[in-house]
Amino acid sequence: MNDAEALIETRGLVYGYPGREPVLRGLDLTLRPGERRGLVGPNGSGKTTLLFALMGLIKPSEGEIRLFGRAMTGPKEFAAARLRLGFLFQHADDQLFSPSVLDDVAFGPLNQGLSRAEARRRAEETLELLGLSDFADRVPYRLSGGEQKLVALATVLSMRPEALILDEPTTGLDRETKARIVDILNGLDIAVLAVSHEPDFLSKITNRLYSLRDGRLVESTVEPHAHVHVHAEGGLPHSHDD
Repeated sequence: MNDAEALIETRGLVYGYPGREPVLRGLDLTLRPGERRGLVGPNGSGKTTLLFALMGLIKPSEGEIRLFGRAMTGPKEFAAARLRLGFLFQHADDQLFSPSVLDDVAFGPLNQGLSRAEARRRAEETLELLGLSDFADRVPYRLSGGEQKLVALATVLSMRPEALILDEPTTGLDRETKARIVDILNGLDIAVLAVSHEPDFLSKITNRLYSLRDGRLVESTVEPHAHVHVHAEGGLPHSHDD
């Protein structure tokens, strides 16, 4: 059992859209360092709603959210937590807005307080880690859908997050790009919470799988798998079974 302090914790979350029954009905969730959790469920079951609540993009009507041990009581707390929590949107064009890939990837580190030179160096290191160095000067909106998704992931990883939240990261991607994302994610020593309509994808990147049913999480079974981790600060890769 992992007794480390939770990176993400919710208790009794309730959220409903106007004129509809709540999609979250007392949802509890805990994610600790090193844990990798996958979440499946039909459209409309509340998967993305949960992720948006964790990022402070919507406000539950009931319940508590704690990130990195701190209660999220308002925008100020969420803003601080988002500097440590990486969120990959389902649609890459929600995440890319700068004139070049390098500018997009450097944006997060700049928000974290790095100098322009430090942010550029961090962005270049991240693109190199993901095999995207040749993309640095390209215009994001001219990239293919798969290329945009990889760059969007780079914008998140350049912030060196302590936990990674993924909303349908493989939607619309070809098999080759999906495999590349699996390799990237399994090469990172980081906690992961991933939502996907593809259980097979989740089985490759997580070690515990949940379904969202009637507004709560129900644990499913997924076979453990081996990761090869690359530490963000330059540590050597290593393998182990989760």
